[in-house]
Order: sequence, then C-alpha cells, then structure tokens
Amino acid sequence: MYLKKNRHSRMQITEIEIYKYSIPMVPFTIATGTMHSAQNLLVRIQTDQGITGVGECSAFPMIAAETQATCYEMAKDFASIWKHKDPLDIEARMNELDLFTAGNYTAKSAFDLALFDIAAKSANQPLYQFLGGQKKRIESDLTIGIDSPEKMAATAIDFYNKGVNIIKVKLGKNAKEDIERIKQIREAIGYSTQIRIDANQGWSYEDAIIALTSLGKYDIAFCEQPMRKWNDELLPALMSISPIPIMADESVFTHHDAERLIRNRACTFINIKFAKSGGILEAIKINKIAEANGIACMMGGMLESRVALTAKVHFAMANQNIRFYDLDTCLLGHLTDPVVGGVKYQGMELILSDAPGIGADVDPSFLKTLEQTTI
Repeated sequence: MYLKKNRHSRMQITEIEIYKYSIPMVPFTIATGTMHSAQNLLVRIQTDQGITGVGECSAFPMIAAETQATCYEMAKDFASIWKHKDPLDIEARMNELDLFTAGNYTAKSAFDLALFDIAAKSANQPLYQFLGGQKKRIESDLTIGIDSPEKMAATAIDFYNKGVNIIKVKLGKNAKEDIERIKQIREAIGYSTQIRIDANQGWSYEDAIIALTSLGKYDIAFCEQPMRKWNDELLPALMSISPIPIMADESVFTHHDAERLIRNRACTFINIKFAKSGGILEAIKINKIAEANGIACMMGGMLESRVALTAKVHFAMANQNIRFYDLDTCLLGHLTDPVVGGVKYQGMELILSDAPGIGADVDPSFLKTLEQTTI
C-alpha cells in the first residue's frame, strides 16, 4: 500500500553518507567462528525535502559472506545508482540494487532501512504504524556464546539471577559436548526458564540426530539451523526424527528460500534477519509466505547497534506472525552505545517511542571518529 501511495512523490535523494560503523566488543563465539568487533555499516540518505533516512547493517561474514569492507565498497556503488532518484519508490530503488548485484543482502539492508525511515518520516508516523501495525509487548531472549559447559552454566545462572526468562544457547561445535552443555545449564537453572538452542549449521546430519534426540528431555523450545544449508534436503527426515522443533535461519535468505523449505516441510519456524533478506521489503515477503502456511517467525539479527535494532522492533510490532524475538544484539558484548534515540531495554523487554520513522540515529561526535565517504 505504501508503494502505491508514494509512487508519484517528487522527493529526491541529494547525497548519501556512508560510514564504517565499527563497534568494539567482547569476543563472541558461535559454531562457525568468533567476532571481535561489530563490523557494521551506517548510511544516512539526505533528501531535497530535509528528511534524512538512517539505515544500518551488520556484516557477519561466516553467515552472509559479506564483510564491513565489502559492504562499504558496494555502498558507494549503491549510492551512485540512487543519486537524484525518488526515495519513496522503495520497490523501484531496491529492484535497481538487485539488478546491479546478485546477493549482497547485508549491504542492501542498510539502504532499505534508510528508505523506510524516510517514507515513515514523510508520512509523520513511527515505522511500525507506517507498516500497518500497532504496539505489542516484545521480550527478547539473551544469548550464551559457545564456551566450556561449566562456563556456559555459570553464565546461565547469572542470566537467571538477573531475571532473564528466555535463554538462547549457541551450540554446534561438538554434539556430545553440546549435550553436556545443555545438561549442565538445566541442572544449574532448572526448568522455569525457556531455553532455545542454535547450532549455526555446526552439526552433520548424524550429529544433529544424536544431539536433538538426546536433548529432547531438556525441554527445548526449538533448535535453529542444525545443519549446513546445503543439507536442506535432509531437513524433512530430521524433522520426522527430532523431538525438538526446527527453525530455519541460514537456510532462508529470501522468500524463495522460504517457499522451498515450506513446500518440502523442512522447518517448523523461520528466523527473519534484515542482513540476510536485504531489509524490510524482502522480510515482508518472507513473513507473508510463512504466515499463509502457518509458520511463525522470529525476528533475529547479527551484531547491530540500536539503530537497526529499533527498525527490527518496529517490524516485529507491525507483524503478528513474528512471535519470537532474538533482539539482544546490543547486549552481546558491545563496549559502547553511540545511538541517540531509539528503542530501550527494560530488562529484556524492548520499549519503543512514537518518534517518526525508525527514530534512531548515531551521535555526530561518534560519526566523526569513523572512516566515511559521501556520494
């Protein structure tokens, strides 16, 4: 609806600021590797009507095959393509990027978010309202990275004592050790706290069977991405064996992936991430297909700051089929928070203001410290 409404607008993009938006952090380990800093990109799209659109992406090369450096270079080309174009024709602008390069969804997502920010600001509405939604309660999980079973159990106790109700546990290094990790966590915190697990493609099919059948007794809400995405054809068989529901993550980048997995009965749930999908426009398509097939979705992320986090909360509020929230990206060891405005944490609940658009930007003094270019 917003696309038709804005098709005949006369707004024009005048320039685009691109920043290597690095955020120092405590090292964070998943099955496929360790991140020592948040390799983010920030774009600020200026228009001739005085509206600035702000977008952010977080490069996670082990998952999406993009780095901050590749995103930065692609962003320069994207900005050149969009110069003097209408930012309110979101579909046309994103189609231009798709024609220019196959993939590069992480870089594209920052530009997509900035367009939606402009569109919602132009309509003088918070983004969730612009997307047709209304506020709802959103409580995130909090993630434990891979470590020894003892250290992970100690972290779980710390989370439990802080009142965290949903804990996500990273697994996927070694199936037998993973079983021990969950065993020790459950022994440490009991069964009143929900546990979700995420193997990040770390298990073979055989290891996935061993892990999932052994972990069934520990009351696990679901398992994200047990195997490499090239093993998707094995997911239906795994689904028939596993006592734990399976959520597709790395297997679903676009709505075409979602259609394929749903058609093959290869997942119970889907994790939507802007950095995989290319932003909100494609996320809408993924969620629509999932909802039509009775597949609930989770709003997830990489290592975004509160800029993209705020956009994710808006999207989750706008879509009732988004029922799970993995929105702890800023809590996974970020050592600084340079964001002005935006969503706030109240415990693990996310509180959103009614500021127009996304409602978040980065402190200008922090931006001055970053490598940047303007197109």
